[in-house]
Amino acid sequence: MQPNSHTIYRPPAMADDDRRRKGDQGGPGTAVITKTRPQTKRPNLYRVLLLNDDYTPMEFVVHVLERFFNKDHDAAQRIMMHVHQHGIGECGVFTYEVAETKVTQVMDFARKHQHPLQCIMEKK
Repeated sequence: MQPNSHTIYRPPAMADDDRRRKGDQGGPGTAVITKTRPQTKRPNLYRVLLLNDDYTPMEFVVHVLERFFNKDHDAAQRIMMHVHQHGIGECGVFTYEVAETKVTQVMDFARKHQHPLQCIMEKK
């Protein structure tokens, strides 16, 4: 049968169970959109520590703290004295990559200046 100007095309009606399967219970043009947010976890933090030795000059340690850990002179002096008196001292707390970079920079700088200064990192 050919449609003419008086014929209106209607799509075949769906059965009730077809509507339920398609999720068309809210009427035409309705849909539920859910947005899932990825769960983000804070990165692990690591303490960067300096170890005391009997050979590295105190002023060199102060310089390292100022240069690589952005400490002002008074803070660097306090940390250096803590390392000297207690054998170990914290320079800062960082993410793994930053802590690893700081340890490498300090160790390379100490070796370049022929000092046995040790710098380590530990999980906080």
